[in-house]
Amino acid sequence: MNKVVNIDEIKHLFKDGMTIMVGGFLGCGTPEKLIDVLIDLNIKDITLIANDTSFVDKGVGRLIVNNQIKKAIVSHIGTNPQTGKLMNEGKLKVELCPQGTLIERIRAGGYGLGGILTPTGIGTVVEEGKQKIVIDEKEYLLELPLRADIALIKGNTIDEFGNVSYKGTTRNFNPIIAMAADKVIAEAEKIVKTGEIDKELIGTPGVVVDYVIKGGE
Repeated sequence: MNKVVNIDEIKHLFKDGMTIMVGGFLGCGTPEKLIDVLIDLNIKDITLIANDTSFVDKGVGRLIVNNQIKKAIVSHIGTNPQTGKLMNEGKLKVELCPQGTLIERIRAGGYGLGGILTPTGIGTVVEEGKQKIVIDEKEYLLELPLRADIALIKGNTIDEFGNVSYKGTTRNFNPIIAMAADKVIAEAEKIVKTGEIDKELIGTPGVVVDYVIKGGE
């Protein structure tokens, strides 16, 4: 099965009001060409799930600047001053989640779990409105799973079936969010024939990838 498509073939998948997960860390490992698509289509009212809001001119930060995000569920916003500005103006809702907790909530969503228990956030504003569970006399917060309509991921080398090989820290968040969305679109730096990637180097199996597009080098 060849899942490689051109940009025009996936544009119909994007709608206003969607929940979209995007991989990467401060733009490293973020599929910039797919971000371009969201900007070109001017998709609005997005609920964004990502590690961070990157920078004003890079990655998902460009969506923030373009006022396309309604809510951001992220671990930090400090590198993008526009995020804080819009939040303080009441134009953007931000749910800050500790980084480890965030990725575990996404993993729970991908693996069909009912949530995770973590002591992180006990005694802070993080615990507000959340259920506490006591195990062996220790308090934990019940953090609920996260899923998305679409996950946008980026790989170094991707074969025509969608098997993804990552390079270095570009694997941050990408393999986990690929498991937690109804549709997965993978942007490749390089596309090869199915079977050309060493099986030991596959970070995301093609069975969970729906579409592959060619990105920049």
